[in-house]
Amino acid sequence: MSARHRRRNKSDRTRNLRRFTITGSWDSNPDQPARWVTRDPKEARRVARSMAAKGGYVIVEELLPTGVWETWFELDGPAVVAEQRAAEAALAAGWPATPTGYRPDADDRHRTWLVEQGLAEDRRAQARAHAEVLAAKQAAHRRRIAAELSHTSRHLMTAPPEARPDYRRAARHLTGAQR
Repeated sequence: MSARHRRRNKSDRTRNLRRFTITGSWDSNPDQPARWVTRDPKEARRVARSMAAKGGYVIVEELLPTGVWETWFELDGPAVVAEQRAAEAALAAGWPATPTGYRPDADDRHRTWLVEQGLAEDRRAQARAHAEVLAAKQAAHRRRIAAELSHTSRHLMTAPPEARPDYRRAARHLTGAQR
């Protein structure tokens, strides 16, 4: 035996113990969920987002060093799809996009914004209808006052009955043959 031994490689040879399982299920086919196993956390997030965008409920589990699977995060796919549709519907209706500061941590911020904009539009329509009714009432009131004034002014322009003696009749224009 030789006194000289070969040196051991000093690089770490332990395998990556991280593992992620992505499980997505859809209401249309709940008996056959889709499963995906990966060691990359970025890929796990990407796959989970793509499953949720297709409307699936997604559960991502991580393998702990103790050998136990723990839920890392969950995504509600139908809610994600509803959020996207609400954001698109708000823009299609001509309403402003959801502000960045509007309930930033809420999962249903676009849907809530859409509902609030719809309620605001209803309130604006009710206000317009109320204003039209009020304007019509004011116009009718003005017409009534104008008619009253014209009637009253005609009476004021004629002499009161006491100023005319009873024996004087209003002039009748008769021809000479009718006298």
